[in-house]
Amino acid sequence: MIARNNQIKVSTPGRICLFGEHQDYLGLPIIASAISLRIEVTGQRRKDTDVEIDLPDIGEREVFNLNNLKYTKERDYFKSAINVLKRHGFSFASGFGCSVHGEIPVNAGTSSSSALMVSWINFLAQMSDQEEILAPEQIAQYAYEAEVVEFSEPGGMMDHYSTALGGTIWLEFYPAIRFEKLNASFGSFVLGNSGEPKDTKYILARVKHRIINALDKIRKEGFQFDIHGASKDDLQRVRKALSEDEHSLISGTLENREITKRAKEILSKDEIEHQVVGDLLTQHHAILRDALRISTTRIDRMINAALNAGAYGAKINGSGGGGCMFAYAPSNPEEVKEAIIKAGGQAYIVTVDVGTTTEKFLNGN
Repeated sequence: MIARNNQIKVSTPGRICLFGEHQDYLGLPIIASAISLRIEVTGQRRKDTDVEIDLPDIGEREVFNLNNLKYTKERDYFKSAINVLKRHGFSFASGFGCSVHGEIPVNAGTSSSSALMVSWINFLAQMSDQEEILAPEQIAQYAYEAEVVEFSEPGGMMDHYSTALGGTIWLEFYPAIRFEKLNASFGSFVLGNSGEPKDTKYILARVKHRIINALDKIRKEGFQFDIHGASKDDLQRVRKALSEDEHSLISGTLENREITKRAKEILSKDEIEHQVVGDLLTQHHAILRDALRISTTRIDRMINAALNAGAYGAKINGSGGGGCMFAYAPSNPEEVKEAIIKAGGQAYIVTVDVGTTTEKFLNGN
């Protein structure tokens, strides 16, 4: 049992998507790594049914009561997580107070919102009357339901699974969800934040809808075309059903699928071929830039600077339209960091990190 005056601290990492950007919501596989920038929720039970959440990093505070969990704003995540858990059989007789602190760049493609949701679900399950410690994959599923399904968002499950599980994972969704931990020893990455605000919901919806509409056009023309197994020859056979832009988009999606599969082969070996991994990252970015059109001039400049400084490879991170990029630089991270800063970005040297964790403090100590 968790005594009322005892605290718990839940910590969850951000993530970089190595391979498979804009693939998860299509049911295609991805490879992602948790990174050593984290978000923490620290709190304890109260004697009433109020929930008080301090958010000092953004100078805000949120207060509501467990007896009124109606949504009062867009993406009302703190309430949605409780509602999802209640539907899954959890109950909350007591409220709780907590504070949230994070190192993950916000609204920058490094999964700050999903890491918060994973931390919050983990925290809530232990604050519930059931005081349950959930398996990481269960936390990921509930977090996905609370963040994406509850508000009919266009995103996929990559962020929730990669931050909950930690390490580097291969995650596939078709015909069923399956993950595999990859024991690749990367060393250092350098994360670069462009500082350009991004509209994640808009970018995800725009790219996703363009791809789905193109696939629908193919089917309406009477062609059989399975995005999971289709080849470039298959795409050529349905070419007349698509505009130039749609053909480029589907072609890029198939190329990214094959790059991700190739990367898994490389990362499953005993020793990483650093330059091969880097080349695949850079190839992946070129497709995201040219076919999916999600990069920006500043991010491209930061990527070029990192490559010129000796990084093995680099790509945009997240849904795009701003936010972050990262460079694979295990041998010279400081030089690459400086180059990204000179190109106009903020830079952080990061390593692969563990997934969501819990610490308990007796009597607040």
